[in-house]
Amino acid sequence: MAALNQKSILDMIKEFRRNWHTLCNSERTTVCGADSMLLALQLSMAENNKQHSGEFTVSLSDVLLTWKYFLHEKLNLSVENMEVIDHYEDIKRTYDDFLKKSNMLDLIDVYNKCILISSCENANISPSQLRDFLSGRQYEVADETDLYVPTSPVSKHNQDNEKVQLLARKIIYSYLNLLVNLKNDLALAHILNIPDRGLGREAFTDLKHAAQEKKMSIFLVATSFIRTLQLGGKGYAPSPSDPLRAHVKGLFNFINFIDKLDEILGEVPNPSQSLMP
Repeated sequence: MAALNQKSILDMIKEFRRNWHTLCNSERTTVCGADSMLLALQLSMAENNKQHSGEFTVSLSDVLLTWKYFLHEKLNLSVENMEVIDHYEDIKRTYDDFLKKSNMLDLIDVYNKCILISSCENANISPSQLRDFLSGRQYEVADETDLYVPTSPVSKHNQDNEKVQLLARKIIYSYLNLLVNLKNDLALAHILNIPDRGLGREAFTDLKHAAQEKKMSIFLVATSFIRTLQLGGKGYAPSPSDPLRAHVKGLFNFINFIDKLDEILGEVPNPSQSLMP
């Protein structure tokens, strides 16, 4: 079976965007690809471990094992003889709830919804091809003679530059995605500590737990906390025992930076152009 190229996926997403009004409830729905799906799964597994063992953490081997099973199961491919982690159904439920609260759909959801459209571009995409794409085996090889290219100092330098550019692009898109969809907790997870604001795992965990308690997005929890401090006065001050107090400086810098970006975008005649490559 031929490999699936990126253009086929982009065409499918464009078709979904053109028909969003019949396929989803909000035009601000964010589509997340493999990286965001994997991150959402990792966070869901960490949350599940928190509930069962008290530790908000998960091993990479467990994530990769669950990722493989998850792709097969969600695409209705055979899972016979595949190893599955304990509490998988709980993890999947947490994953689905996380995306729903974040106003997001993953590529498999988009694929399944596009099947409802007879003219959709995914007509020639098979579940196994989408699985391979999401697993990282998505690139078509045009010429077998190019399978191996010796690495030279120049080619290695170019490869490093491409990696840096890709990372920078992901960071920029994550900031823009958060501005478009304030419920996008995955975008926030990517950029909360970029650049370094001292907002590492502990800060993200405290924000996530506060968001769950208040039934709000992580960004709105952070914004509400900082705005409350800015108002001042005993009547507005957060509780001295509030875990977010340990992250005041970093959260203030983050919210202030987002506010400035929002002002800049507000001056752009057509903000949608900001998301163009």
